[in-house]
Amino acid sequence: MGVNRRDILGSSIAAGAGLAASAIGARSADAAAEVATKGRGESTGGGWRGNPIAVSTYSFWRYRAGARLKIEDCIALADRMGFDAVEILEKQMHRTDNAYLQSLKRQALTAGLDLCGMSTHQDFVSPKAADREANVKKTVASIELAYKLGIPTIRVDTGRWGTSRSFTQLMKNRGIEPPLKGYTDADAYPWVIESLGKCLPAAERRGVMLGLENHWGLGLTPEGVLRIVNAVKSPWLQVTMDTGNFLEDPYSKLARLASKTVFVQAKTYYGGGTWYTLKLDYDRIAAILRKVDYRGYISLEYEGREDAKTAIPKSLAMLRKAFAGS
Repeated sequence: MGVNRRDILGSSIAAGAGLAASAIGARSADAAAEVATKGRGESTGGGWRGNPIAVSTYSFWRYRAGARLKIEDCIALADRMGFDAVEILEKQMHRTDNAYLQSLKRQALTAGLDLCGMSTHQDFVSPKAADREANVKKTVASIELAYKLGIPTIRVDTGRWGTSRSFTQLMKNRGIEPPLKGYTDADAYPWVIESLGKCLPAAERRGVMLGLENHWGLGLTPEGVLRIVNAVKSPWLQVTMDTGNFLEDPYSKLARLASKTVFVQAKTYYGGGTWYTLKLDYDRIAAILRKVDYRGYISLEYEGREDAKTAIPKSLAMLRKAFAGS
């Protein structure tokens, strides 16, 4: 008794996660916990209980050179900052052996955190059947990985044509890119629908929900996302809503997806975004989700230029307020 769990976690970060400490700052994490933990674990005593707030491990990395924190470091930081849960970016994982996966589960449990989601990558927009089949196998492997971690849902993509010279060029074109020569989007929808359908037996067997994200490619519009989800017609394929991937008129588009949403990724852009910046009204987004009785996770995906050690706590405080119970 008398031993503070957060002190123990702080010591473990200093001793075994020097990269995390240098990237985020232990003192900033302590300050973040003081600011943002007020909502953690509290009950509203009835009525709307508020949404649990998670953080994606992507928020601590964002594909920046030299900043690829290990998942265990991200879990420790999420605990110290006062989040309720952690979403794992699969590409960020440096190990997938079972001993490591179970150690992450143990760490999250003792920190009082859920491992609530996993972002995966696949590309079904290819005229080559062998390429699509390889991506089906890759997605099934991600489902198995999520199952071992006790994660209930994974983000999936449609994929895209890949005709842009770079992701920066794709962003300059507002996410729009031309199809491969000789093909149209109409050709690609059946590829994606068939491929996701092949992933569903594994998803149902393992109890892992697939959430199709409004992303680039065929997921660029709500109509594209819903066309696929409605064609598949399975309770195991629904929607992962990303608040930052509709670059124009986001609110009406997010509302179109709300009733099928099973997971929400919430973008913030403190200091300006890397590719673009959106001024999102999270009170308005929360109202859209509350209207359809969405009670699931809100997972922060921080994409700004401001230092993460200040921007992530500010993001958490803002999301706590917007998605608080009543």
